[in-house]
Parts: sequence; structure tokens; C-alpha cells
Amino acid sequence: MKVLVIGSGGREHAMVWKLRQSTSVEQVYCVPGNAGIAMEASCIPGDMLAPPELACLAETLDVTLTVVGPEAPLVAGVVDEFERRGRTVLGPTRVAAQLEGSKIFAKQFLQRHRIPTARFVVIEAPDDIPGAIAKFGFPVVLKADGLAAGKGVVIAEDEKQARQTAAAMLNGQLVGAAGRRIVVEEFLEGPEASFILLADGEHYLPFPPTRDHKRALDHDKGPNTGGMGAYSTPGILSKGEHQTVVETIIEPTLAGMREHGHPFKGFLYCGLVLTREGPKVLEFNVRMGDPETQPLLYGLENQDFADVLLAAAKGNLRLARLSWKQQSTVCVVLASGGYPGPFEKGFPITGLADAAAMGVKLFHAGTMLRDGRPVTSGGRVLGVTGAGDSLAEAVRRTYSAVAKIHFEGCHYRRDIGHKDH
Repeated sequence: MKVLVIGSGGREHAMVWKLRQSTSVEQVYCVPGNAGIAMEASCIPGDMLAPPELACLAETLDVTLTVVGPEAPLVAGVVDEFERRGRTVLGPTRVAAQLEGSKIFAKQFLQRHRIPTARFVVIEAPDDIPGAIAKFGFPVVLKADGLAAGKGVVIAEDEKQARQTAAAMLNGQLVGAAGRRIVVEEFLEGPEASFILLADGEHYLPFPPTRDHKRALDHDKGPNTGGMGAYSTPGILSKGEHQTVVETIIEPTLAGMREHGHPFKGFLYCGLVLTREGPKVLEFNVRMGDPETQPLLYGLENQDFADVLLAAAKGNLRLARLSWKQQSTVCVVLASGGYPGPFEKGFPITGLADAAAMGVKLFHAGTMLRDGRPVTSGGRVLGVTGAGDSLAEAVRRTYSAVAKIHFEGCHYRRDIGHKDH
């Protein structure tokens, strides 16, 4: 089969890399791709937010399956356009994608279906700020309603910061139109975990739990980012916690979407907080996480990944299976200087061959080719991903490879994976 992947980040590079291992795949295309993806697939320039253009491309290439990586094209309705034309595509429809596209939609959905989550209020005007904040103690969480590339969540430590942040969101200063409405919610205490699954509208396959590192700096300091690293290792969820998540969160969510006439198809990411009262939903994403995808797919044994995705797209996941290596996997993100704030681009990247020789996989994210050589082109540049029989071994191997890579302004967290080893 021929497969088209939509996206340009580390998640999409990992998908392309794994799809190419499928014995049923003869060709992989990617729109628009990056420098690393270009070494493993045919990259085609294109606008990820233009559903008709993408659907026309799929028809021209006569691909068997299209896989949508990031959230923005899903919220823009790319799946609806493909389905209208009778093209096989994996991802949720525009309405189902509102689980990520609108924090308010998601919180109200959770409340309606009695799925455990933080208490919250919605505010739409500056006059609502004092009353909303007064309902909670500190710290308090403020979330922009719309998509904000992982930067629309602020944990305010005191009333002054909460008021200033809420005002900056509502007036468009902080995250633009995404903050015209915001959610104010209680801060949940406890370790976080990411629970990702693949669904066909009714049946689903769970992936191993992962743990992401959102803050820019070591020890969970600094501003939120799209993710500075992630790992997967046994024990992130106990058997009891896993069963509770399935029974109180996963299955009610999928059943609720079917009830509303919008069965969820594609990757559903449940961001969890493991509180004293049990697991609660922190957020939904309607795609695989980035960088969680990198350690997950690095640890996937299946050589028929494309067939499993095709089964999900066609609503036929019931007999499919996923098999995982009995190892821990780690991804460390190398970011541009200044990220998640303003940063410069175009710096040469060196040491990639030396790093790869350490037995890791380098998943490109914000890279492009200039005169045939990779240079930086985004905030998150590379995801160095390694494995080991223990989490400590995986961490050592990955950071040994990270030390070989250089570009001006490069920064990364040095504590990825340290919470569990």
C-alpha cells in the first residue's frame, strides 16, 4: 500500500519510520515533512490547514491510507473532507476533534458523562475574572479554550499572576484568538501520566503509559512547552490504576462520543493526574503526543503497523493486536535557544552521525536542509530516542548520544526519566 502522513514534527518522523517497516507498505509520502523525514519518505510541500488541497493530493497519489499527525488539521476538518470524497483516513472528524480543539467542549463533556476531572469555571469577559479565581485556592490553572501549540496553559501561583494571565489571555495578548474564552480550574496534586489509545469508533487498542515533561527547565521549572521529553517504562500506572483509567475514563469517553453521534476514530490521548482520589483527566488530545510518540513507536515490535492503522480507519480494529518490546524507552528533546519563546533559525546541526552510532534513533522535528545539510527551523529541533533493559540504562544511552549533537543555542532538560529511576 501507499501511505500519506500529514505533519512535520518528531511525531510524524516516528510514524514514517515505523510505517516504512511494514511489509505491506511500498511507498510513504509526507506533507510537508522535515529534513529527517526526507531521508525516509517522499516529502511534498503543502498546507496542512487546507483540507481540499490535501484530499486532492491523496487522490492524485492514489494512496491507500492517510494518517493525520497534528491536531490543527483535524480541528480544521481534514477528515471530514477526506470522508466526503471516499478516501480512507485515520483521525477524528471536526466535531470529535473538539475534545482537543476546545477546552470548554472537553470539560463540559467530562462533566456531562461524570468522568473524573478538575472542578472548573468558564470565563469570557474581564469582569468574570475575580469571581472565577475566588472559587479556587492557589496555585490555580488557566487554560485557553482553543489550540495554542501546547502553550495555552498557565499555572498561576498567586492572585496577581492569575488576574494578569487571565486578562492577557482574554485580550489576545498571550495566545491570540485561542484565549478569547478560558477555563479556570483547580490545580490537581499528583504525578502525571499519558494514556494513549488507537480507536476505530467502537474498539480500541491501548498503548503503554508514558510520562511527558512539559516545563522548559529541569525540575519542572520554567514555562510550559509542547514537551521537552518523554519516556515509557513499566510501573507508570499500577494494574489497579490502569483498570480504573479504562473503566472510569477511556470506555465512558468512547461511549459518550458514540452517544453524541460522533464515534471517535484515531488516536486519543488522555493526560492524567494520579490524585489521592484516583486518576483524573487533565486534558484530551485527539492525536498521538509529541514527544510521547517517539519512545512509544521505538518500543513497538509490530512489523504491520500500517495494517493496524488501516484496520482502525476502516472500523475493523477488533482482531488487531499491538506487541511491545520488554524495554524502557526515552526521548530527549533538543530545542532552539529561547524556546518556547522567540528563537532564531538556520543554525547548522553537527554530530548527528556520531549520535546515531550510539545505538539511538534521531527523530527530526524543527529541521530543514540548506545546501544539503540539516539546519534548525523550529523550536523543538530533534528528539533523541533510546532504549534499555531498565529506565536508567535507557536514560544513560540517550544522554550519551545527546552529548554528541551541537547547534548554536541548543538547550535540553537533563532530568528526563529521573522521576522513575
